[in-house]
Amino acid sequence: MDLGIRGRKAIVNGGSAGLGRGTALALAREGVELFVTARGEERLVRTCDQIRGTTGAKVTPVVADHSTSAGRAKILEACPNPDILVATCTPPPFIEDFTTVTEDDWRANLELTLISPVEMMKAIIPGMVERGFGRIVNIATGAAKFPVALRILSGPPRAALVNYSVAVARKVAQHNVTINCILPIMHDTDGIREILGGYATQKGTSVDDEMESMVSTMGIPAGRFGNAEDFGAMAAMFCSTFANYVTGQSLVVDGGYENSTF
Repeated sequence: MDLGIRGRKAIVNGGSAGLGRGTALALAREGVELFVTARGEERLVRTCDQIRGTTGAKVTPVVADHSTSAGRAKILEACPNPDILVATCTPPPFIEDFTTVTEDDWRANLELTLISPVEMMKAIIPGMVERGFGRIVNIATGAAKFPVALRILSGPPRAALVNYSVAVARKVAQHNVTINCILPIMHDTDGIREILGGYATQKGTSVDDEMESMVSTMGIPAGRFGNAEDFGAMAAMFCSTFANYVTGQSLVVDGGYENSTF
């Protein structure tokens, strides 16, 4: 299916691995020119080479920390007029005891999960409005809608991001600029494997064992963790020309885990 975005330019912040990489790959398959950003150069360059080799798309790696003003400036220098912005980041760690979270933890996390996407949106939306096309997808977390103490560093700031996204979406919808959020729960990514690796080491198990245990304990109806490439295809749909009447929405992608009518 042609999503109608061939030749468009997209920034994918945090796109060297996980759900960001899955989305970048899906966009590349649609013929989008990509500017993929991450802090770690080696993995970023490797990912961009793989996507370029698989799809033939034009893919530019941008080594930058999008949680900083300097990093965002570097990204926008590389791609000053994007048609598409996808924003994500490495997930914050699981929190066993909320009382251990410090003020510095909050400040660092807010810079990454809230202030960064807000400032990126502020910078690029005027150009999108002027050109009459824009697609913004914030990859947040299911914990923004369904609070859980284990994800307390992830849920609250991204709930604020969802609130901001919906408010701004209403202001720019008339200009064919859409802003939507995707709220994933339990996907098989490098970030989650790193987190679960710590538990596996402590318990003498494997990461796959820990995943299976979580699927069973949580009762995920799909019976597995999500797949990053499947997720990326969903994100790409939000970036398409067909999503022109869908804005200010937050889609939970969780294999049927959370029970909610809406």
